[in-house]
Amino acid sequence: MKKYENRKKIEGAIPISKENPAILRIEEKCIHCGLCSKICQDKVGVRYNPKKARDAVCIHCGQCLLNCPVGAIVPKYCYKKVLNYIKDTEKIVIGFTSPAVRVSLGDEFDFEIGKNLETKMVAALKEIGFDYVFDTSFGADLTIMEEANEMLKRKKEKRNLPQFTSCCPSWVRFLEIYYPTLIPHLSTCKSPISMQGKIIKTYFSSMYSMKEEDIITVAITPCTAKKAEIKREELTGTDYVITTTELAMMIREEEIDLRSLQEKEFDKLMERGSASGIQFGFSGGVMEAALRYLYYLIEKKKAKKDFIEYQEIEGYDGVLEAEVEIGKEKFKVLVCSGMKNISEWIENGNYQKYDFIEVMNCPGGCVGGGGQPLKTISKQKEAVALRKKGLEEEGDFLGNSCCSDNPDIMDLYRSYLKEPLGEKSMELLHTKYQDKSGILGE
Repeated sequence: MKKYENRKKIEGAIPISKENPAILRIEEKCIHCGLCSKICQDKVGVRYNPKKARDAVCIHCGQCLLNCPVGAIVPKYCYKKVLNYIKDTEKIVIGFTSPAVRVSLGDEFDFEIGKNLETKMVAALKEIGFDYVFDTSFGADLTIMEEANEMLKRKKEKRNLPQFTSCCPSWVRFLEIYYPTLIPHLSTCKSPISMQGKIIKTYFSSMYSMKEEDIITVAITPCTAKKAEIKREELTGTDYVITTTELAMMIREEEIDLRSLQEKEFDKLMERGSASGIQFGFSGGVMEAALRYLYYLIEKKKAKKDFIEYQEIEGYDGVLEAEVEIGKEKFKVLVCSGMKNISEWIENGNYQKYDFIEVMNCPGGCVGGGGQPLKTISKQKEAVALRKKGLEEEGDFLGNSCCSDNPDIMDLYRSYLKEPLGEKSMELLHTKYQDKSGILGE
């Protein structure tokens, strides 16, 4: 703390509402250095007139948290509530883990950065007392089943193109606040955790004769914004979100030695996803997953592993484009990491030349999420790259599989959902959005 005592104190710490569902500031630790405000405005791209705004404008991404030099900003913890359900009630507590968690949890326990601790992580969750543990890459596969079919339908009908991905809640909120006229371009698909939570409360509960009200669903994510996402009235099914750092806290408080745990696999039925589902953990992975399934839908066969060639766009960090020919259709796609990048694409009109655009807020995608273990600020980029490498290695092990190769997904459609974009799917897996520009007071 002493090294910051002589730093000039400036006004400009980013406003954080007490009602913020994702993050909070510990005021007594704040040194008013203004770095959080700089990150929010200059790096993330949140902008507003504080004299007009009705409340603190936040997209809940947690990048301020990762860049606070004194740890004054933290996730809004709820892991103790989860522990209470596990230890003090008869509820059935079900956890499901996002892909990026398995390659970052080890950072908290002095493992090699980016090491995949999937089986150790599952064992730890079982040791804590979770009744079932599933892989959210199942939810990612489910998202692609719906989103790729939605893309194909829009392409054929030539309406509301480009289609924007909707799995990043910070991006969804950003669009609702700053570009509400583009809401029709957002995919109506819920995010993977919202889909999986809903399927657990309906399909899984009926398969095992459980009452929905007896189940507590807990998504374990690299993302603080997911804490806000599950508060949306239209997104029911997930009861709690805990971050990677909160899971580490649970492991420590339960005095679990992660290294000595006997490895365990995910529970059956929603055991895991395909290689495409694993790739949701990093920027570009959602787009590749969608294009692989579109290839299967149109060509009726698997795409080769390297059938997409992304081109970097000069002058931009985190923006890629590609054009993929599938059958008689051409798909021009954009992958965009960062709200500042997508803002420029929208405001100069260049977004209109694409069919499909993937947007993620955090640098590198979910592997760089606000709920990930803290690293020295100068080492964050390296950590994100190593976490991505860890997921790519798991994807390589699973080959060029896509969502249609996941037997549990196909069983879900045969026995319950029937078809993508069908009546049951639209009821459970799709959502609507709202114009939130009023928060700016302009």
